[in-house]
Amino acid sequence: MEKGLFEVLTEICNEKGISQEVLIDALEAALVAAYKKNFYSAQNVEVSIDRESGTVKVFAKKEVVDLVYDEFEEISLEDARAINGNYQIGDMVNIEVTPKDFGRISAMTAKQVVTQRIREAERGIIYSEYTEKTNDIVSGTIERIEKGNVFIDIGKIEAMLPEKEQPIGETYEVGQVLKCYVSEVKSGTKGTQIIVSRTHPGLVKKLFEAEVPEIAEGIVEIKNIAREGGSRTKIAVYSNDPNVDAQGACIGPKGIRVQNIGEELKNEKIDIVKWSEDPAEFIAASLSPAKVISAEINEEEKSAHVVVPEYQLSLAIGRAGQNVRLAARLTGWKIDISAED
Repeated sequence: MEKGLFEVLTEICNEKGISQEVLIDALEAALVAAYKKNFYSAQNVEVSIDRESGTVKVFAKKEVVDLVYDEFEEISLEDARAINGNYQIGDMVNIEVTPKDFGRISAMTAKQVVTQRIREAERGIIYSEYTEKTNDIVSGTIERIEKGNVFIDIGKIEAMLPEKEQPIGETYEVGQVLKCYVSEVKSGTKGTQIIVSRTHPGLVKKLFEAEVPEIAEGIVEIKNIAREGGSRTKIAVYSNDPNVDAQGACIGPKGIRVQNIGEELKNEKIDIVKWSEDPAEFIAASLSPAKVISAEINEEEKSAHVVVPEYQLSLAIGRAGQNVRLAARLTGWKIDISAED
């Protein structure tokens, strides 16, 4: 291999963060295959690349025997001792068999191996980078829409928003900028695949963390989220500071914070619920915007019977039972609702 080419390989290793030793090992293995393909396939050979000069040499490995039956695999004791007088029966002898034009093959093979290794290294870097973004938000531009799946340019790679991860009623256009929740990062033969979601409760959580400083600072905690993407979300919050109102912090001055999040979620309704250690109090709050008269708790069955004013019964249950269904998921309690007698 030309020294200039070897220096280029070294520069590429440094630039791409590829181990030079790993690259050379891979190149040596590839050159063994290239030698056997172009010269003597039956020979047991190894290739050695000098780490300083880049010089490539091919050695045939032969066992020292009394009587040679296979000249590709064996060498007589007499011939072996002509090379080095210390050889004994059973020793392995390395005999240089580098072809004259092997430098050309070495250069071609080197380019192929380097290209492959760079591709693998870049895939590894992208996989590692986006694995760290799992359960976080990424922003990108819609590139194309195929068979209901939306493909988004998020920088170094394309993310896929599957149809099942799209909120009901949400529409998309090529060129549209979109924020999504990274739900899964896969590594396969075709590289790294990023699966994102617009329905995951984690999207709401991350949007609130970005919008509400008190959450980012740990003053306000998000205790739980129940969501039906594109329709309604209930989020339970709690303040660690008695002087800070958790719900007020999330709503923001003149409602600007929750309004910004709602706009990002295409006007999805968001109920901000005050979390409480008292199950009855928490369950009553979870049924917002309905007003609860009483909540009777059954600890053993982890169920609650809630009474609301008759005129608010349909509000408490919600359209198709959505309000009570989300409240049950938010609190972890089974909720039965009846109207006041």
